[in-house]
Amino acid sequence: MKRFGVYPASVTPFDGKGRVDMAQMAKLLAWFEAAGCAGVVLAGTNGEGPSLSAGEKRDLLRDSANLAGGLELVLGIATPSLDEATWLTKQAATYGASAVLVMAPSYFRAAPEEGVLAWFEALLAASPTPVLVYNFPKMTGFTFSPEAMGRLAGHPNFLGLKDSSGEGANLALYRAAVSDDHVLYVGDETLLLDAIDAGWSGTISGASNVIPQWLVGVLSAIASGNRETAEARFSLTRPCIEAIRSLPQPPGNKALLHRLGVLSNPGLRLPLLEADKARVDAVADLIRERLGEPRLGLGT
Repeated sequence: MKRFGVYPASVTPFDGKGRVDMAQMAKLLAWFEAAGCAGVVLAGTNGEGPSLSAGEKRDLLRDSANLAGGLELVLGIATPSLDEATWLTKQAATYGASAVLVMAPSYFRAAPEEGVLAWFEALLAASPTPVLVYNFPKMTGFTFSPEAMGRLAGHPNFLGLKDSSGEGANLALYRAAVSDDHVLYVGDETLLLDAIDAGWSGTISGASNVIPQWLVGVLSAIASGNRETAEARFSLTRPCIEAIRSLPQPPGNKALLHRLGVLSNPGLRLPLLEADKARVDAVADLIRERLGEPRLGLGT
């Protein structure tokens, strides 16, 4: 993976019958590439990954590989089945993913830490694809301690981590727990500048479904050595990030993408339901007020 950048945690478009819609996916990938994103995560939390079968995840990656242009592809894996997770890492290698992003096996919330770490060590040993470990306690019920992350970081197939805990203290703790060769991506975009200051690599971001160009702009200013511009852009963007994050996700992101004309169908799979229209309208108005109308660059 690239060392520095924005990786949208992409939604998964569906057609009117609830099937993965690759025509819409092509448009979404073009939206991310035009914004300057480094890559994209498929079938993650925002991608309704737990609602996709293993075969659908494979097919989504396979078909996206022909549409992604210069974007790196990362496959999200969220399953308590070690066999299924291992199979998906092999599909990721076959179809060109640069990494897999793997959650703790969340169904087994009573499992001891040693069991969860042994699960990851078995996956690391079997995977032909580099592994990003995903800390998301809200969804999995499991929190990786810095010591646990450091233990996994000793495996040669450990690429790095994503942290969606929202805990600012983790920025320094995780950076110290792994080597400088490992990449670290923050999931809570409100912590983006703090993460970069702590030596992190960027963000794997749900909000960048909707405002990718502005988040890319923050990191581009950092990369060019213009901290003042980065801070100004982040100050302008942060209220929009907070508003997007206040909506239920991924329904909110899909509704906003529909408003932008990127998705023709904002449909979801049950048990998810559409976001409240009034709340979506309010967020869309805030984005327009602060950031202006986006230029899609997609012929729309």
